Amino acid sequence: MLSTVLSVRRLDGVCRWTGCCPGQRPGYGGWGDRHRSRRRGCTCAALTAGPQRGPLSAVWAARPREGDDTVLVTEFRTLDLPAAERFASWYDMTVSALIPSVVHSDHEGDFRASARVLDLGGVQVSALAYPSLETRRTAKMIRRSDPESMQLMLTLRGGHRILQGSQDTTSGSREVLLFDTSRPWHGWASADPDPVEGVLVQFPRALLPLPANKVKRLTGMRLCGREGVGALLSAYLTQLSAGAASYTTADGPRLATLTLDVLTAFLAHHLDAGAVPPQTYRGALLLKVRAFIQQNLADPELSPATIAAAHNISPRSLHRLFEENGATVARWIRVRRLERCRRDLTDPLLCSRPVRAIAARWGFTDPAHFSRAFRTAYGTSPQEYRQQYQ
Repeated sequence: MLSTVLSVRRLDGVCRWTGCCPGQRPGYGGWGDRHRSRRRGCTCAALTAGPQRGPLSAVWAARPREGDDTVLVTEFRTLDLPAAERFASWYDMTVSALIPSVVHSDHEGDFRASARVLDLGGVQVSALAYPSLETRRTAKMIRRSDPESMQLMLTLRGGHRILQGSQDTTSGSREVLLFDTSRPWHGWASADPDPVEGVLVQFPRALLPLPANKVKRLTGMRLCGREGVGALLSAYLTQLSAGAASYTTADGPRLATLTLDVLTAFLAHHLDAGAVPPQTYRGALLLKVRAFIQQNLADPELSPATIAAAHNISPRSLHRLFEENGATVARWIRVRRLERCRRDLTDPLLCSRPVRAIAARWGFTDPAHFSRAFRTAYGTSPQEYRQQYQ
Protein backbone atom coordinates (compact mmCIF):
# COMPACT_ATOMS: atom_id res chain seq x y z
CA MET A 1 0.00 0.00 0.00
CA LEU A 2 1.15 3.54 -0.70
CA SER A 3 0.41 6.50 1.52
CA THR A 4 -0.05 10.01 0.13
CA VAL A 5 2.14 12.73 1.64
CA LEU A 6 1.95 16.44 0.89
CA SER A 7 5.43 17.98 1.10
CA VAL A 8 7.06 21.29 0.23
CA ARG A 9 10.73 21.34 -0.63
CA ARG A 10 13.50 23.91 -0.64
CA LEU A 11 15.84 24.06 -3.62
CA ASP A 12 19.56 24.74 -3.09
CA GLY A 13 18.81 25.85 0.46
CA VAL A 14 16.74 28.88 -0.53
CA CYS A 15 13.11 29.58 -1.23
CA ARG A 16 12.16 29.02 -4.88
CA TRP A 17 9.51 31.70 -4.94
CA THR A 18 10.64 35.10 -6.22
CA GLY A 19 9.95 37.98 -3.82
CA CYS A 20 8.64 35.86 -0.92
CA CYS A 21 11.45 36.58 1.55
CA PRO A 22 14.71 38.60 1.81
CA GLY A 23 17.95 37.17 0.57
CA GLN A 24 16.64 34.59 -1.86
CA ARG A 25 17.51 34.45 -5.53
CA PRO A 26 15.02 34.11 -8.41
CA GLY A 27 13.60 30.69 -9.21
CA TYR A 28 14.67 28.62 -12.17
CA GLY A 29 11.48 29.13 -14.05
CA GLY A 30 11.50 32.81 -14.90
CA TRP A 31 7.79 33.21 -14.04
CA GLY A 32 8.16 34.17 -10.36
CA ASP A 33 6.55 37.64 -10.25
CA ARG A 34 3.34 36.44 -11.91
CA HIS A 35 2.89 33.84 -9.15
CA ARG A 36 3.97 35.97 -6.19
CA SER A 37 0.40 36.81 -5.22
CA ARG A 38 -0.53 33.12 -5.29
CA ARG A 39 1.96 32.34 -2.55
CA ARG A 40 -0.15 33.18 0.49
CA GLY A 41 1.93 33.94 3.58
CA CYS A 42 5.12 32.42 2.20
CA THR A 43 8.19 32.54 4.45
CA CYS A 44 11.37 30.52 4.44
CA ALA A 45 10.26 28.95 7.71
CA ALA A 46 7.26 27.54 5.87
CA LEU A 47 9.58 25.72 3.50
CA THR A 48 11.35 23.51 6.01
CA ALA A 49 11.59 19.86 5.12
CA GLY A 50 8.84 17.45 6.04
CA PRO A 51 5.10 17.16 5.52
CA GLN A 52 3.23 20.44 5.18
CA ARG A 53 -0.47 21.14 4.73
CA GLY A 54 -2.19 24.32 3.85
CA PRO A 55 -2.41 26.73 0.90
CA LEU A 56 1.12 26.11 -0.37
CA SER A 57 1.68 24.70 -3.84
CA ALA A 58 3.22 21.28 -3.37
CA VAL A 59 4.19 17.93 -4.75
CA TRP A 60 1.91 14.97 -4.03
CA ALA A 61 4.25 12.06 -3.39
CA ALA A 62 3.24 8.45 -2.96
CA ARG A 63 5.79 6.92 -0.61
CA PRO A 64 5.94 3.52 1.06
CA ARG A 65 4.62 3.40 4.59
CA GLU A 66 7.08 2.19 7.21
CA GLY A 67 7.48 -1.57 6.83
CA ASP A 68 6.09 -1.69 3.30
CA ASP A 69 8.21 -3.52 0.74
CA THR A 70 7.53 -1.27 -2.24
CA VAL A 71 9.53 0.76 -4.74
CA LEU A 72 9.26 4.55 -4.35
CA VAL A 73 6.57 5.92 -6.67
CA THR A 74 5.62 9.60 -6.90
CA GLU A 75 2.10 10.32 -8.17
CA PHE A 76 1.36 13.93 -9.11
CA ARG A 77 -1.88 15.46 -10.44
CA THR A 78 -2.39 19.17 -10.83
CA LEU A 79 -6.17 18.64 -10.72
CA ASP A 80 -5.75 17.99 -6.97
CA LEU A 81 -4.77 21.65 -6.56
CA PRO A 82 -6.50 25.01 -7.17
CA ALA A 83 -6.22 26.13 -10.79
CA ALA A 84 -4.07 29.11 -9.84
CA GLU A 85 -1.42 26.88 -8.26
CA ARG A 86 -1.24 24.09 -10.85
CA PHE A 87 1.48 25.40 -13.14
CA ALA A 88 3.70 26.48 -10.25
CA SER A 89 3.37 23.08 -8.62
CA TRP A 90 4.12 21.26 -11.87
CA TYR A 91 7.28 23.29 -12.24
CA ASP A 92 8.25 22.50 -8.64
CA MET A 93 7.75 18.79 -9.32
CA THR A 94 9.90 18.79 -12.48
CA VAL A 95 12.75 20.54 -10.69
CA SER A 96 12.59 18.22 -7.68
CA ALA A 97 11.93 14.90 -9.41
CA LEU A 98 13.40 15.41 -12.91
CA ILE A 99 15.81 18.15 -13.98
CA PRO A 100 15.88 21.99 -13.58
CA SER A 101 14.75 23.82 -16.71
CA VAL A 102 12.82 26.93 -17.70
CA VAL A 103 9.18 26.12 -18.51
CA HIS A 104 6.55 28.27 -20.24
CA SER A 105 3.06 27.37 -21.41
CA ASP A 106 0.01 29.04 -22.88
CA HIS A 107 -1.98 27.03 -20.32
CA GLU A 108 -0.35 28.44 -17.17
CA GLY A 109 -3.70 29.77 -15.91
CA ASP A 110 -5.10 26.24 -15.62
CA PHE A 111 -2.31 23.73 -16.18
CA ARG A 112 -3.77 20.22 -16.23
CA ALA A 113 -1.01 17.64 -16.02
CA SER A 114 -0.04 14.41 -14.28
CA ALA A 115 3.08 12.36 -13.60
CA ARG A 116 3.94 8.95 -12.21
CA VAL A 117 7.65 8.83 -11.33
CA LEU A 118 9.15 5.41 -10.62
CA ASP A 119 12.49 5.59 -8.80
CA LEU A 120 14.49 2.39 -9.36
CA GLY A 121 17.62 3.72 -7.69
CA GLY A 122 19.79 5.55 -10.23
CA VAL A 123 17.27 4.99 -13.02
CA GLN A 124 14.01 6.95 -13.12
CA VAL A 125 11.00 6.16 -15.31
CA SER A 126 8.23 8.78 -15.54
CA ALA A 127 4.85 8.52 -17.25
CA LEU A 128 3.89 12.11 -18.12
CA ALA A 129 0.83 13.91 -19.48
CA TYR A 130 0.73 17.69 -19.95
CA PRO A 131 -0.59 20.43 -22.25
CA SER A 132 1.51 22.25 -24.82
CA LEU A 133 4.61 23.85 -23.33
CA GLU A 134 8.09 25.16 -24.05
CA THR A 135 11.17 24.17 -22.05
CA ARG A 136 14.75 25.33 -22.04
CA ARG A 137 17.82 24.08 -20.18
CA THR A 138 20.53 26.73 -20.21
CA ALA A 139 24.30 26.60 -19.80
CA LYS A 140 23.93 28.49 -16.51
CA MET A 141 21.62 25.78 -15.13
CA ILE A 142 24.06 23.09 -16.21
CA ARG A 143 26.94 24.85 -14.40
CA ARG A 144 24.75 25.07 -11.29
CA SER A 145 23.57 21.47 -11.37
CA ASP A 146 24.79 18.77 -13.75
CA PRO A 147 23.75 15.18 -12.88
CA GLU A 148 25.61 13.95 -16.01
CA SER A 149 22.54 12.03 -17.11
CA MET A 150 20.77 11.10 -20.30
CA GLN A 151 17.04 11.43 -20.91
CA LEU A 152 15.08 9.30 -23.37
CA MET A 153 11.56 10.38 -24.25
CA LEU A 154 9.11 7.92 -25.80
CA THR A 155 6.21 9.93 -27.23
CA LEU A 156 2.84 8.17 -26.95
CA ARG A 157 0.56 11.01 -28.04
CA GLY A 158 1.20 14.40 -29.56
CA GLY A 159 4.63 15.58 -30.60
CA HIS A 160 7.95 16.82 -29.28
CA ARG A 161 10.61 19.00 -30.81
CA ILE A 162 14.14 19.25 -29.42
CA LEU A 163 16.95 21.60 -30.42
CA GLN A 164 20.27 20.41 -28.99
CA GLY A 165 23.63 21.16 -30.54
CA SER A 166 23.26 21.10 -34.31
CA GLN A 167 20.18 18.85 -34.21
CA ASP A 168 16.65 20.24 -34.60
CA THR A 169 14.31 17.24 -34.49
CA THR A 170 10.60 16.55 -34.11
CA SER A 171 9.03 13.28 -32.99
CA GLY A 172 5.50 11.89 -33.07
CA SER A 173 3.63 8.95 -31.61
CA ARG A 174 5.81 5.88 -30.90
CA GLU A 175 8.99 7.76 -31.74
CA VAL A 176 11.94 8.33 -29.42
CA LEU A 177 14.24 11.25 -28.68
CA LEU A 178 17.49 11.00 -26.72
CA PHE A 179 19.07 14.06 -25.13
CA ASP A 180 21.93 14.92 -22.79
CA THR A 181 21.34 16.88 -19.54
CA SER A 182 24.93 18.19 -19.71
CA ARG A 183 24.26 20.11 -22.93
CA PRO A 184 21.83 23.03 -23.38
CA TRP A 185 18.54 22.30 -25.08
CA HIS A 186 15.41 24.08 -26.24
CA GLY A 187 12.28 21.97 -26.51
CA TRP A 188 8.60 22.17 -27.35
CA ALA A 189 5.66 19.84 -26.83
CA SER A 190 2.31 20.14 -28.59
CA ALA A 191 -0.85 18.04 -28.76
CA ASP A 192 -3.82 20.42 -28.82
CA PRO A 193 -6.51 19.85 -27.79
CA ASP A 194 -5.45 16.64 -26.02
CA PRO A 195 -2.45 16.53 -23.68
CA VAL A 196 0.97 15.32 -24.68
CA GLU A 197 1.68 11.85 -23.31
CA GLY A 198 4.97 10.01 -23.04
CA VAL A 199 7.38 7.99 -20.93
CA LEU A 200 10.64 9.66 -19.92
CA VAL A 201 13.66 7.65 -18.72
CA GLN A 202 16.48 9.42 -16.91
CA PHE A 203 19.70 7.53 -16.15
CA PRO A 204 23.38 8.28 -15.41
CA ARG A 205 25.40 8.47 -18.59
CA ALA A 206 28.17 6.40 -16.98
CA LEU A 207 25.84 3.38 -16.61
CA LEU A 208 25.36 3.04 -20.35
CA PRO A 209 27.85 0.39 -21.62
CA LEU A 210 28.39 2.08 -24.97
CA PRO A 211 31.15 4.41 -26.19
CA ALA A 212 30.21 7.96 -25.18
CA ASN A 213 31.36 9.44 -28.50
CA LYS A 214 29.02 7.11 -30.38
CA VAL A 215 26.04 7.71 -28.10
CA LYS A 216 26.55 11.45 -28.61
CA ARG A 217 25.77 10.95 -32.31
CA LEU A 218 22.26 9.79 -31.38
CA THR A 219 21.36 12.77 -29.17
CA GLY A 220 18.73 14.94 -30.75
CA MET A 221 17.92 12.32 -33.41
CA ARG A 222 14.47 10.85 -34.06
CA LEU A 223 14.49 7.08 -33.44
CA CYS A 224 11.69 4.70 -34.35
CA GLY A 225 9.77 2.99 -31.54
CA ARG A 226 7.14 1.24 -33.65
CA GLU A 227 8.96 -1.83 -34.97
CA GLY A 228 11.76 -4.24 -34.13
CA VAL A 229 13.85 -3.35 -31.09
CA GLY A 230 12.03 0.00 -30.93
CA ALA A 231 8.69 -1.76 -30.48
CA LEU A 232 10.24 -3.89 -27.73
CA LEU A 233 11.45 -0.74 -25.97
CA SER A 234 8.03 0.94 -26.29
CA ALA A 235 6.17 -2.07 -24.92
CA TYR A 236 8.61 -2.49 -22.06
CA LEU A 237 8.53 1.15 -20.93
CA THR A 238 4.74 1.46 -21.05
CA GLN A 239 4.27 -1.78 -19.11
CA LEU A 240 7.00 -0.89 -16.61
CA SER A 241 5.30 2.40 -15.81
CA ALA A 242 1.79 0.94 -15.72
CA GLY A 243 2.77 -1.66 -13.11
CA ALA A 244 4.74 0.74 -10.90
CA ALA A 245 2.63 0.32 -7.75
CA SER A 246 3.15 -3.45 -7.62
CA TYR A 247 6.96 -3.57 -7.56
CA THR A 248 8.86 -4.44 -4.38
CA THR A 249 12.12 -2.94 -3.16
CA ALA A 250 13.87 -6.13 -4.24
CA ASP A 251 12.55 -5.54 -7.77
CA GLY A 252 14.12 -2.07 -7.96
CA PRO A 253 17.78 -2.94 -8.72
CA ARG A 254 16.73 -5.75 -11.06
CA LEU A 255 14.37 -3.50 -12.97
CA ALA A 256 17.04 -0.80 -13.17
CA THR A 257 19.47 -3.30 -14.71
CA LEU A 258 16.81 -4.65 -17.05
CA THR A 259 15.84 -1.14 -18.15
CA LEU A 260 19.45 -0.25 -18.93
CA ASP A 261 19.84 -3.49 -20.89
CA VAL A 262 16.80 -2.73 -23.05
CA LEU A 263 17.92 0.88 -23.57
CA THR A 264 21.40 -0.31 -24.55
CA ALA A 265 20.02 -2.84 -27.03
CA PHE A 266 17.80 -0.14 -28.56
CA LEU A 267 20.59 2.44 -28.87
CA ALA A 268 23.07 -0.15 -30.11
CA HIS A 269 20.63 -1.05 -32.87
CA HIS A 270 21.29 2.43 -34.26
CA LEU A 271 25.06 2.18 -33.76
CA ASP A 272 27.83 -0.31 -34.44
CA ALA A 273 26.56 -3.64 -33.09
CA GLY A 274 30.11 -4.69 -32.30
CA ALA A 275 30.31 -2.06 -29.56
CA VAL A 276 27.69 -3.80 -27.44
CA PRO A 277 28.73 -6.28 -24.73
CA PRO A 278 27.25 -9.78 -25.39
CA GLN A 279 25.48 -9.78 -22.00
CA THR A 280 23.39 -6.81 -23.17
CA TYR A 281 21.89 -8.83 -26.02
CA ARG A 282 21.26 -11.74 -23.69
CA GLY A 283 19.50 -9.45 -21.22
CA ALA A 284 17.21 -8.15 -23.95
CA LEU A 285 16.54 -11.70 -25.18
CA LEU A 286 15.68 -12.83 -21.65
CA LEU A 287 13.19 -9.97 -21.37
CA LYS A 288 11.57 -10.98 -24.67
CA VAL A 289 11.38 -14.64 -23.63
CA ARG A 290 9.85 -13.81 -20.25
CA ALA A 291 7.23 -11.60 -21.93
CA PHE A 292 6.36 -14.48 -24.27
CA ILE A 293 5.94 -16.85 -21.33
CA GLN A 294 3.71 -14.38 -19.47
CA GLN A 295 1.48 -14.09 -22.52
CA ASN A 296 1.16 -17.87 -22.91
CA LEU A 297 0.87 -19.10 -19.30
CA ALA A 298 -2.64 -20.42 -19.98
CA ASP A 299 -1.36 -22.77 -22.69
CA PRO A 300 -0.78 -26.23 -21.15
CA GLU A 301 1.54 -27.04 -24.07
CA LEU A 302 3.95 -24.24 -23.11
CA SER A 303 7.37 -25.85 -22.73
CA PRO A 304 11.08 -25.07 -23.18
CA ALA A 305 10.89 -26.57 -26.68
CA THR A 306 8.00 -24.36 -27.83
CA ILE A 307 9.56 -21.27 -26.21
CA ALA A 308 12.92 -21.89 -27.86
CA ALA A 309 11.30 -22.46 -31.25
CA ALA A 310 9.34 -19.20 -30.97
CA HIS A 311 12.61 -17.30 -30.50
CA ASN A 312 14.75 -19.17 -33.03
CA ILE A 313 17.16 -20.53 -30.43
CA SER A 314 17.95 -24.05 -29.27
CA PRO A 315 16.44 -25.46 -26.04
CA ARG A 316 19.97 -25.73 -24.70
CA SER A 317 20.57 -22.00 -25.28
CA LEU A 318 17.26 -21.23 -23.60
CA HIS A 319 18.18 -23.24 -20.50
CA ARG A 320 21.59 -21.57 -20.35
CA LEU A 321 19.96 -18.13 -20.60
CA PHE A 322 17.84 -18.80 -17.51
CA GLU A 323 20.64 -20.54 -15.60
CA GLU A 324 22.80 -17.43 -16.00
CA ASN A 325 20.11 -15.60 -14.02
CA GLY A 326 19.78 -18.18 -11.25
CA ALA A 327 16.63 -19.99 -12.42
CA THR A 328 15.37 -22.77 -14.64
CA VAL A 329 12.79 -22.39 -17.37
CA ALA A 330 10.36 -24.83 -15.75
CA ARG A 331 10.60 -23.20 -12.34
CA TRP A 332 10.09 -19.71 -13.77
CA ILE A 333 6.94 -20.87 -15.58
CA ARG A 334 5.64 -22.66 -12.49
CA VAL A 335 6.16 -19.64 -10.22
CA ARG A 336 4.38 -17.32 -12.66
CA ARG A 337 1.45 -19.74 -12.98
CA LEU A 338 1.15 -20.13 -9.22
CA GLU A 339 1.14 -16.35 -8.83
CA ARG A 340 -1.77 -16.06 -11.27
CA CYS A 341 -3.69 -18.84 -9.48
CA ARG A 342 -3.10 -17.24 -6.09
CA ARG A 343 -4.40 -13.92 -7.41
CA ASP A 344 -7.54 -15.55 -8.81
CA LEU A 345 -8.20 -17.44 -5.57
CA THR A 346 -8.48 -14.12 -3.72
CA ASP A 347 -10.65 -12.45 -6.36
CA PRO A 348 -14.25 -12.13 -5.04
CA LEU A 349 -15.56 -12.11 -8.61
CA LEU A 350 -14.21 -15.65 -9.05
CA CYS A 351 -15.38 -17.07 -5.71
CA SER A 352 -17.85 -19.46 -7.41
CA ARG A 353 -15.25 -20.88 -9.79
CA PRO A 354 -13.86 -24.27 -8.66
CA VAL A 355 -10.21 -24.43 -7.66
CA ARG A 356 -9.50 -26.99 -10.37
CA ALA A 357 -10.94 -24.62 -12.98
CA ILE A 358 -8.65 -21.81 -11.82
CA ALA A 359 -5.70 -24.21 -11.96
CA ALA A 360 -6.63 -25.31 -15.48
CA ARG A 361 -7.03 -21.70 -16.55
CA TRP A 362 -3.31 -21.17 -15.89
CA GLY A 363 -1.97 -24.39 -17.41
CA PHE A 364 -2.20 -26.84 -14.48
CA THR A 365 -3.95 -29.85 -16.02
CA ASP A 366 -3.43 -32.16 -13.01
CA PRO A 367 -5.35 -30.95 -9.89
CA ALA A 368 -3.29 -33.08 -7.53
CA HIS A 369 -0.02 -31.76 -8.93
CA PHE A 370 -1.33 -28.21 -8.65
CA SER A 371 -2.37 -28.72 -5.02
CA ARG A 372 1.07 -30.05 -4.09
CA ALA A 373 2.88 -27.23 -5.91
CA PHE A 374 0.65 -24.60 -4.30
CA ARG A 375 1.18 -26.01 -0.78
CA THR A 376 4.93 -26.11 -1.34
CA ALA A 377 4.97 -22.48 -2.48
CA TYR A 378 2.52 -20.94 0.03
CA GLY A 379 2.39 -23.40 2.95
CA THR A 380 -1.33 -24.14 2.63
CA SER A 381 -3.76 -25.78 0.24
CA PRO A 382 -5.48 -23.73 -2.48
CA GLN A 383 -8.88 -24.19 -0.80
CA GLU A 384 -7.58 -23.11 2.62
CA TYR A 385 -5.84 -20.12 1.07
CA ARG A 386 -9.07 -19.04 -0.64
CA GLN A 387 -11.04 -19.31 2.62
CA GLN A 388 -8.69 -16.80 4.25
CA TYR A 389 -9.96 -14.14 1.84
CA GLN A 390 -13.69 -14.91 1.92
